[in-house]
Amino acid sequence: MNIARVLMVAPVRDIDAAVAWYERLLGRPADTRPMPSLADWHLTPNGWLQVFQDLGHAGSTLLDLEVPDLDKALAGLADRGLTAGPVRTGGVRTRFAALDDPDGNRVTLLENPVT
Repeated sequence: MNIARVLMVAPVRDIDAAVAWYERLLGRPADTRPMPSLADWHLTPNGWLQVFQDLGHAGSTLLDLEVPDLDKALAGLADRGLTAGPVRTGGVRTRFAALDDPDGNRVTLLENPVT
């Protein structure tokens, strides 16, 4: 199977509130709004985050985002008014911290997840 793109989808109750929160998280507006209930951020050439209004599934997603410098990413979040939970370690080199969007979707920032 040849995969062209990976999409992460965060189902939310209120698309406008969620888009505002994810804009703060990512530090920029959505790249596209192809329909009123959907916003896309193109995080890498082949990795996108979609925020989609879906009342029945809102708050049921885990999103993991690898960052090159966790401390710098957390400082940027703080500058934008968002606070992640405590920094934890896993394995030999992995560090991570998590925060929840307004619907309870868990977003975890990971540094060095692969050794």
